[in-house]
Amino acid sequence: MKKNIAILGSTGSIGTQALEVIASHPDLFEVEVLTAQKNANLLIQQAVQFKPNVVVIGDEHLYDKVHSALDPLDIKVYSGANALKSVVENENVHVVLTALVGYSGLLPTIHAIKAGKTIALANKETLVVAGDLITGLAIEHKVDILPVDSEHSAIFQCLVGEYYNPIEKIILTASGGPFRGKDLEYLKQVTKIQALKHPNWDMGAKITIDSASLMNKGLEVIEAKWLFDLRPDQIDVVVHPQSIIHSMVQFEDGSIKAQMGLPDMKLPIQYALGFPKRIKNNFERFDFLKYPQLTFEAPDLKTFKNLDMAYHSLRKGGNMPCILNAANEIAVEAFLQDKISFPGMSDLIAHCLEKISYVGKPDLETYIETDQETRRIALEQVS
Repeated sequence: MKKNIAILGSTGSIGTQALEVIASHPDLFEVEVLTAQKNANLLIQQAVQFKPNVVVIGDEHLYDKVHSALDPLDIKVYSGANALKSVVENENVHVVLTALVGYSGLLPTIHAIKAGKTIALANKETLVVAGDLITGLAIEHKVDILPVDSEHSAIFQCLVGEYYNPIEKIILTASGGPFRGKDLEYLKQVTKIQALKHPNWDMGAKITIDSASLMNKGLEVIEAKWLFDLRPDQIDVVVHPQSIIHSMVQFEDGSIKAQMGLPDMKLPIQYALGFPKRIKNNFERFDFLKYPQLTFEAPDLKTFKNLDMAYHSLRKGGNMPCILNAANEIAVEAFLQDKISFPGMSDLIAHCLEKISYVGKPDLETYIETDQETRRIALEQVS
């Protein structure tokens, strides 16, 4: 039987690549739901090609445009945040791919879990903000959360068949971004054009900036804690500039398993959508002879403070990761608008971590309030 897929954020980098995967396997997958926030033109093109039953445009001002284009195709069109939360409950949906950017993925993912849908998670911020809440709901509703991030997919793949073998630690790899080896003085002069040029991956603006600042790796550390039930001291980060080894697991006997391949997000997307089966494809294959050297180094936590702050937030727990995430989202947007410098992003995040009230055991309402308060204070600093 075909799997019916809902893609939340279909016009972004992950969403468009997921549709490439689905288009290559029409015998295995069907598109049931597509959603986008503002990119109405691409959403319409996708809907015309894949003919989902339901489309959601987040920006309500664009509803008429999308509706008039898709009405002749008998595609239901909705708009707004509430529609996004309700469409994931559609009884025809089997898998919800959450490819939304940032905090916006939290509430739709909660609704999808409560509706019993399998989650293909490309929105790491959902677990960063409320990992305890999300994992608890997944257990309660017997829902699988399948990681789509290349690093977490790598860990997941390494753990298949190792259910009874405890993890000693995992090793998340990081490319180091475009500024690997640079000092703080250099970073003060960095422009957004430079920061948006990732050496190995083609991603959206927010995650590309996060990768350049090593915040993306910090968010992945927090996500890994919840996905794989680990302590902070069981999660290491190593810089691997070639991005061929996507991450590793070390077991109690000292043996290390690694998942390797060329940097291509379509592979982890396909693995999550097709799990537990591996699906044949025509992706470019890795050639060892073209990579005679794979190198590794420690991350520079003094220059790239975001990774260090992420570890601190994880160890502290409570609503601290939520504060970290909200402050970072404002910081990245401010940097992209030329309101603060590249190192200024870390300064803004540190300010918020110090100023926002700590709550040790937050509920959903507390997470929402923490996110709002953090954004308010962060915006005051950059306005």
